[in-house]
Amino acid sequence: MTAIDDLLHRHATGADIGAPEVPTPVPSLHLAVVTCMDARIKVFDVFGLRHGEVHIMRNAGGVVTDDVIRSLAISQRKLETREVIVMQHTSCGLSMITEDEFKDELEQDTKLRPPWAIEAFREVKDSVRQSVERVRRSPFVPYREHVRGFVYDVRNAELTEVI
Repeated sequence: MTAIDDLLHRHATGADIGAPEVPTPVPSLHLAVVTCMDARIKVFDVFGLRHGEVHIMRNAGGVVTDDVIRSLAISQRKLETREVIVMQHTSCGLSMITEDEFKDELEQDTKLRPPWAIEAFREVKDSVRQSVERVRRSPFVPYREHVRGFVYDVRNAELTEVI
């Protein structure tokens, strides 16, 4: 059995009934969270979330990229979010590689160098600051006054705001 088959079985025999009590895609807290795809981060648990409260955008590193700006623009302009949390974390895989090293590896394997940035970083707080600043400077994101950044410690669940 594959992992996909296992998850399909879990779904078929699990308690998920969808979200019939949430009649709209507009999140009730009018908040978007940008975070990492790391499987150790349980966003709903970190913030005590319930279905329908926030939009969650995840990618490698929780970095604000052009695609995240695209999602935030839609979230704010069409689905009424007004605040943004950027939450990156300790022991992130992106802090363990370098931009050139990974691009070289991909080019060696595929004979093509990727045109996109890896967004590797050494210091997670600096990466959070940069991502928050990207949201604050984007002309496509109209509500930029309530954008805050945090580092989540995967060892002890401590959440530290980055100023």
